[in-house]
This record gives sequence, structure tokens and C-alpha cells, in this order.
Amino acid sequence: MSNGQWYPPEWPARIRALASGELTAVTPRRAATVMLLRDGAPDAAGAGPAVYMLRRRTSMAFAAGMYAYPGGGVDPRDDDRCVRWSGPSLETWAARLGLRTAAGAQAVVCAAVRETYEEAGVLLAGPTADSVVGDTTGADWEADRQALVDRKLSFAEFLDRRDLVLRSDLLGAWARWITPEFEPRRYDTWFFVAALPEGQRTRNASTEADRTVWIRPDAALAGYDRGELLMMPPTVATLRTLLPHGTAAGALRAAAEAPGLTPVLAEARLEGDGLVLSWPGHEEFTQHIPAAPTAAGGVSRTDGGGGTGGADGGEGADGAVGGDGVGGGRA
Repeated sequence: MSNGQWYPPEWPARIRALASGELTAVTPRRAATVMLLRDGAPDAAGAGPAVYMLRRRTSMAFAAGMYAYPGGGVDPRDDDRCVRWSGPSLETWAARLGLRTAAGAQAVVCAAVRETYEEAGVLLAGPTADSVVGDTTGADWEADRQALVDRKLSFAEFLDRRDLVLRSDLLGAWARWITPEFEPRRYDTWFFVAALPEGQRTRNASTEADRTVWIRPDAALAGYDRGELLMMPPTVATLRTLLPHGTAAGALRAAAEAPGLTPVLAEARLEGDGLVLSWPGHEEFTQHIPAAPTAAGGVSRTDGGGGTGGADGGEGADGAVGGDGVGGGRA
């Protein structure tokens, strides 16, 4: 039975070009994506938290029809601007994220919070260090959100304008995936978990998504196995790691107690006339690619294990891959 795994038809040629030195790997952009969780979602059958996912429009040049999480690229302005901050120190975040500087950690966390607001209308910030804004609807909020999307307003300026504090303590670092070296658009993406704040509601605020859904990880994975929900390896892998956690709070505790994040980067090797593509530590995605793609429509699908690009998303939020951020770029 086929599932939702795939690889673009241009991969084999790009992999060979990289191996021969004809192709130079581009430097990945920093990105962030958030697995927003909600306990007892009425539209998610069963026990345990549901996760908020969006589906990229079929008109998108990259990862069309893929399910991902809200996310996108880092705004370089968040590296050096003073951001109203609460929660663990920037130095603590830098160590947790595997970054050398506090400024870099600030930029990645800001991207996670900003992109969640831009794409889902959910804001992890409040008037004080121990509160969260309860309602982000209304024309004035929408004007600010659109200014963030258009990069007319930096996130620090947005927080100052609203007299809000970024609640970094509401986020948990979960995983880190880097787009394969043979991809033309690459992202170094940090995955976070967060619980939907009380009083706030999600909405499809992204122009790149044609559908949003609250769905339990096991249901999403079942849809993927049936080939009904297309996803990239990072999306599938992070859904699997959510399965043991019965509540959003439990997932956040697990994130706080977990060791440092080890980046996942795909590896490709020549094997006869074909290629073998794998993601270390994630054997289910190992892909044996023949000398030439055989599937109709230019995309090779397999029954056993394959996968795509990097992490989910892409510049779905501004340049980071349709939502999550590692498989390609926002088209």
C-alpha cells in the first residue's frame, strides 16, 4: 500500500552533481516551526492532545499538498534588537538549541512565536511575564499581523507597540532538521512544541494553506500510511515522537527534560546505477532511487520508505518551507 512519502524527480541528478563536484551546497537559512497542541480537541477523536496542521496549496511550487506545521524563516532583525522577553535566559536557549550566541537563540525563538501568530493567529506573548493575551482578533490586530507578514514591522517593534512580553517559557525545543545538501533551497529548522493558550483560537491566516486541521498524531500518521496525507520526513518523525505524550503539558515537560538537539541531515550514496538516500536515526525514510524516476507525473512514489527534503514547511511563512521549514522554501 502506498503512503504519503515522495521525492522530487530532480533529486537523482542533483545528488550526482553534488557528488561529482558540479554542484555546490548552498548555506541553509535558519527557520523555526511550532507543533501547537491542544488537549481534548472536540474534533479530534480519542484521548491525548491534537496537533494543529496546515496543508500547503496545490498551486505552491514546493511541497504542494503537503501537511506541515506553522513556521517559517528567521527575520535577521531579531538577532540584534532588544526583544521584551520572559522565560529561560537567552544563554539557556542558546545551549538548548545548539547555537553559539544568545542573539542567534533570540532570533530562532522569535521566529517560532512570530510565525505561529502570522500563520495560525496564535500569539505566545502577554502583558506580563506570567500572562498571555486572550484575544488576537479584530481589525487592529490583523493590521499588525499583516505588517509582520510583509516585514514592514519587526517582531520587537510589534511587542513594543502592543506592550507585550514574549513568553519563551511556553515553548519547548523538540527537534532540529537540516535540508539535504543537494536541495537548491535549504533550511536549518528548529521544531518546537507549545500548548494553545487559553482563550485563543487558531485560524488559517496563511495565504499558502488551503486547509487547517486539529488532528491527533496517530490519526495523522494513519492517514499518511494510507497515502491520504502527504508529509515530509521531519513531519512524520516529529508526529511519531509525540505519540507517547498524553497531554500538551506532558510534551512540554518532555521537551524541557530532553538532551540537546542533534541535527538530522540526509545522506546520499551511489549504489550501482541507483542511489540510496537516508536520514540517520530514521531508517523508515531510507529511499532506494533507481537510475530514472518511474512514477507517472514526474514524482516517484514508493511503497516502503521514502521521504523528502528536510523538515516540513518551507517558506510557507516567508521563506522557510510551507510551514515547517526544512524541505524547501516558500514558493
